[in-house]
Amino acid sequence: MSPEQRNEDPGISYVTVDGIEGKMARVELPDGTTEDWRLASLPKGVKEGDVVRLDVQGGDVNLKVDHEETDRRHALGQRTLDGLNVRTPDGDLEL
Repeated sequence: MSPEQRNEDPGISYVTVDGIEGKMARVELPDGTTEDWRLASLPKGVKEGDVVRLDVQGGDVNLKVDHEETDRRHALGQRTLDGLNVRTPDGDLEL
């Protein structure tokens, strides 16, 4: 179940920081598309792979790194990769 489905508040959404280059960050939006945002517009200390929680209430936007969701998604990705590696003859997936 996605964060959007778990959270009943329509003012809450999540984006993932896909990459950081200089003063810009490429973020993945909930629909899977990406946009370039100014790094300064994101929470201080944000890193590639972090999930950022956007809370929009009455025109105000609050952004916060959601460490729990970031950890959950990293663990899911690792489990997926581990499952792929089990099926390869030498145990490692070469990309």
